[in-house]
Amino acid sequence: MNEYWLIAIAVATVIIASLAFYAGTLLKQLSAQKKAQQQAEVAKQQALAKHDLTVFASVKIIVKAMQEEQCDFSEGCWRLSVLLDSLKLSSELAQQFPAIFKLYNEIKHLSILEDRKQLAKKQRMQEDYQRMKIEAQLHSEIVTDLDLLQQYTTERMSILKA
Repeated sequence: MNEYWLIAIAVATVIIASLAFYAGTLLKQLSAQKKAQQQAEVAKQQALAKHDLTVFASVKIIVKAMQEEQCDFSEGCWRLSVLLDSLKLSSELAQQFPAIFKLYNEIKHLSILEDRKQLAKKQRMQEDYQRMKIEAQLHSEIVTDLDLLQQYTTERMSILKA
């Protein structure tokens, strides 16, 4: 009977040691998996930050051109709205810069490029009048939004570079 207990204890010890080793292996795999997930998340955030930094550089150029009147407000607001919507790490920009997005939403249905060239002269003039009218209505608000957007862009770029 004594021998039976020794064999049972030896078998139990082997089983417990095997289970402990297996548990340790699983814990090691879990740790490696968590580390890989963290690295993937960091890489993803870095890629998003790089994308946003590139977009902000373009936004800064367009804002400056609009402020210096080298780019008309319709074209600038169109470009800015599309760029700002493409940002990955910023949201609710339409609420922060409402005039820019309002002008874009008012003119986005108007013809551009080849479609514009194919319009009759009268229709093209009507669209130009609509565009100029809304630009005039929103001019002072857009100027204010441009100043705020320039400041916002500078701040975000410094954060993303850090």
